[in-house]
Amino acid sequence: MQIRLDDLSGPEIRALLDEHLRDMALLSPPESVHALDLDGLRAPEITFWTAWTNGDLMGCGALKELDPRHGEIKSMRTSVAHRRRGVARAILRHIIQEAEKRSYSRLSLETGSMDGFQPAQQLYQSFGFAYCLPFADYENDPNSVFMTKLL
Repeated sequence: MQIRLDDLSGPEIRALLDEHLRDMALLSPPESVHALDLDGLRAPEITFWTAWTNGDLMGCGALKELDPRHGEIKSMRTSVAHRRRGVARAILRHIIQEAEKRSYSRLSLETGSMDGFQPAQQLYQSFGFAYCLPFADYENDPNSVFMTKLL
């Protein structure tokens, strides 16, 4: 698996992000969907990576700089065809390493509270993330959980 910076211009990543946004809309009410679209992911404070094997897009993830010491994980997604193969673990490990290189002291994320988000919550817990209060511009929301990890 190769993880590389992505400029979000390829048809494969557009399709994967469209799938991601559709799924988020099915699982969460509109006011609780915090997934970013292509334009949102192109913001200068966001770095975006994709994971590939043999020309197939396996997944993606992003790191948003909230401030010089705090980053946020965004748009973690594994392609349906590549689930249960360690793709999310590899991308998450990559993002954590990048956050450490940037000397962030904390890395946080928002994910859903519904049953469909339990695998994501378990993945983050396995990397040492703990539940926390809302951060940045987030507000308390019964459809969201917030997690953070001190680096």
